[in-house]
Amino acid sequence: MARIPESFVQDLLDRVDIVDVIERYLPLKKAGQNYSACCPFHKEKSPSFTVSPTKQFYHCFGCGAHGSAVGFVMEYQGVNFPEAVRILAEGAGMQMPVDDAAQAAEVREGPSLLDVLKQASDFYRAQLKVAPVAIAYLKGRGVTGRTAARFGIGYAPGGDDWQVLRQIFPDYDWSKLLPEAGLVVEKEETKRRYDRFRDRVLFPILNQRNHVIGFGGRIMGAGEPKYLNSPETPVFEKGRELYGLPQARAAIRERGRVLVVEGYMDVVMLHQHGVEYAVATLGTACTPEHVKKLLKLADEVVFCFDGDAAGRRAAWRGLENSLPEVSDGKELRFLFLPAEHDPDSYVQAFGRERFETLLAQDALPLSQYLLRELSAQVDLTKEEGRARLLHIAKPYLQRMAHAPALQMLLKKRLAELCQLSLDDLAVIDGQGRSEPREDQVPQVARREGSARPGWGGRERERTGRRFGRDAEKEVPLTPQKRRPRQDVLQSLLQLVLFAPKLASDGEPFWLQWPQDGFAKLVSDVLTRARQQPEMTGVALLESWREHDEFSVLSRSFQLACSLFARFDTEDLATEYADTCRAAGRNLERPVAAGRYAELEYRAANGGLTDAEKAEYLALIARK
Repeated sequence: MARIPESFVQDLLDRVDIVDVIERYLPLKKAGQNYSACCPFHKEKSPSFTVSPTKQFYHCFGCGAHGSAVGFVMEYQGVNFPEAVRILAEGAGMQMPVDDAAQAAEVREGPSLLDVLKQASDFYRAQLKVAPVAIAYLKGRGVTGRTAARFGIGYAPGGDDWQVLRQIFPDYDWSKLLPEAGLVVEKEETKRRYDRFRDRVLFPILNQRNHVIGFGGRIMGAGEPKYLNSPETPVFEKGRELYGLPQARAAIRERGRVLVVEGYMDVVMLHQHGVEYAVATLGTACTPEHVKKLLKLADEVVFCFDGDAAGRRAAWRGLENSLPEVSDGKELRFLFLPAEHDPDSYVQAFGRERFETLLAQDALPLSQYLLRELSAQVDLTKEEGRARLLHIAKPYLQRMAHAPALQMLLKKRLAELCQLSLDDLAVIDGQGRSEPREDQVPQVARREGSARPGWGGRERERTGRRFGRDAEKEVPLTPQKRRPRQDVLQSLLQLVLFAPKLASDGEPFWLQWPQDGFAKLVSDVLTRARQQPEMTGVALLESWREHDEFSVLSRSFQLACSLFARFDTEDLATEYADTCRAAGRNLERPVAAGRYAELEYRAANGGLTDAEKAEYLALIARK
């Protein structure tokens, strides 16, 4: 899909009411000027999810979820930005904009990859109905016809014909889409093609819009590889997709839990036995992208692995990839089945109730699993072993940046295992109150006869001034090029996101700012707001939806809504003017300081013109 024009998104947000949009998915209750409900994105007993009709914004005080109508549809339905816009546009009776050039190109190019994959999937499903061997195999594995239909299971014929797909693709020999979709393999030497999947039961892999994007093929007898997956293509990336997610989404939302297993048959049989919140990775370890997606869907993620060595290796890789994404309020657990079982065989042998009991009782929280595995690598009866544990645990804890509470609790438990106090651990980490060595003391704080450096030393380093008996001695600081202070920029960003029309007042002074870092982001937002003064704050925020800076802007907008909700138009204008002046002063100072130094040098080396003298005196008066 071509890029959606910002004007269309703004018109859409102007037309839809976020209250009406959210009420399509969950009931809202009036609560003063706003509406409330139990949050759909995490489990809670009392409502902490609020919707503001005035700001057209939702926010959950429990889990922090927030956004516009577009953001809600994206999170709730698990779709991307263009798809969420399409859903809202259809509901509002608006026609999605059509890029004539893109549409013409699409007509010229003919079918897309998704069209080709859908056609192949329909063909494979039809082949299963006339393949007694494949039907017998699935029945032998316990798969019912209803389950096979639900997951779209098919069959790729084998035999002497290596080009079965020629039956549905007349352009089999020259189509660029077939190898690009991973359906055929082309030999480099002869350029001869043959079907990738032969004599295998096929499991179609769907994306969040229920489009077929790839296949997993299971051999029915002896042979290798046992499973054969589609290669990565423009529409299929193994590190991002999860098998069974479209079928599991409703159960995941209802239970607040997602179970991650390793195989297609594990998912199919768990669903058939009522464990419908199961999904599987696609022949790869669980990646950070997988974890990020899973934690958006549920508060509890349980990884279920076989109890053999391969299963334990896969579990540890899953833990390592989870650490950067885990956050306080979310729970990751690890379940290891008996060595003789996988999820498929276990649920068939013992049923859903026994499986869920095992899950509730035996699944290890991430914290316990991490410390258990690390502790097993050392001898805790020896000082060297305990020191080794601290050493190997440190990088794992450092990666848990989004879970400070869990990180602290793990440090406490680690200190107990190593027979230390938290203060001892902090000293080892370099965060405690141990005295710095002489060579670690900042030069600005070290003077002959000065007191032992401490908080006072750091204060002198920061300000360049001495206090008490040394107050008359100035410690010169090296002048540095200054930028607008971050807090001033943050305030300016919040104001213009809350009321974009403010940016049209006065001159665009921000065009003189350094065009990098946070200053550039604020400058870009101010410029866009000035160009479209009628744009609402929500529309301004949504115009950054597909940019890397969206999360920063989203948090600023959320804070702005709480800071300025009670400000009237006059108060907002005054606050904006004051903040602009503060930003201007911060920018002006380095320029003035540089000009002052230049004039001072010229006064001492050749003299100044009358105009320069006047300027020099004015700068002295301002110092």
